Amino acid sequence: MAGATVGVGNRLEFGYARQSLRVAPLDLSIDQDVLSAKWRFAGDLLYPGLPALSAGVQLKHNRDFTIPEALGAADDTGVDAWVAASRLWLNAVAGRNLFTNITLRASEANQAGLLGFGRRGSGGSDHELLLEASAGLFLDRHWVIGAEYRQKPDKLAAVREDDWGDLFVGWFPGKRVSVVAAWADLGDIAGLPDQRGWYLSLQVSR
Repeated sequence: MAGATVGVGNRLEFGYARQSLRVAPLDLSIDQDVLSAKWRFAGDLLYPGLPALSAGVQLKHNRDFTIPEALGAADDTGVDAWVAASRLWLNAVAGRNLFTNITLRASEANQAGLLGFGRRGSGGSDHELLLEASAGLFLDRHWVIGAEYRQKPDKLAAVREDDWGDLFVGWFPGKRVSVVAAWADLGDIAGLPDQRGWYLSLQVSR
C-alpha cells in the first residue's frame, strides 16, 4: 500500500491510497483506490472529559473487478463511514503511557474492498456495523508495543472472511518519521487459507 494525507488546521485530514492484493496462485494483483476524509470534532487526547472524537468516510474503487464479481460481489465501488474515540492514559502501566482507540465502522467491503462490495442478490444495503480496537504501550518516547483487532464481515459464500489482528512494534526517531513492524494474522483471503506474516510501514510527514 502507498498513499499520502494532507492535514488542515489539526482538525481535518484528506488522503489518497492505492492498495494491492497479490494472488500468487493466479499470478495477478487486485488493486483499489481509496479517497478518505477525517474530522476531529470534539474531545482531547490527554485532558479529562471526552476522549478525542473523530469521524470519517472512505470512498473505495476496485480497479480489477473480474475476480470479485466471479466470487459474488455486487459492486466495484463502496463507501465506509466510521466514528472513533482515542485516549492517551498517562502513567497507566508501570509508569508508562498507554494509548487506546475504539472505532465503529459501517462498511459493505469484502476484504476491505479488495474483493468488491456487498453480495450480489442480497436485495438491499449490505452495510454492517463493525468493531475495531487498538492499544499501544509506550516503553519510552521513541518505542511503543501493542495490538490491533478488526472485525470483518463474511458476506461472500464462495470464500471465507476472517477477523484481522496483529501485534506491532513502533519506532519514532523524530516527530516526522515513524517505522512500524507487525506480525499480522489475516485468516483466509480470496480462498487462500492462513494468511499470516510480517508487515512493515514507513511514514514521513512534513
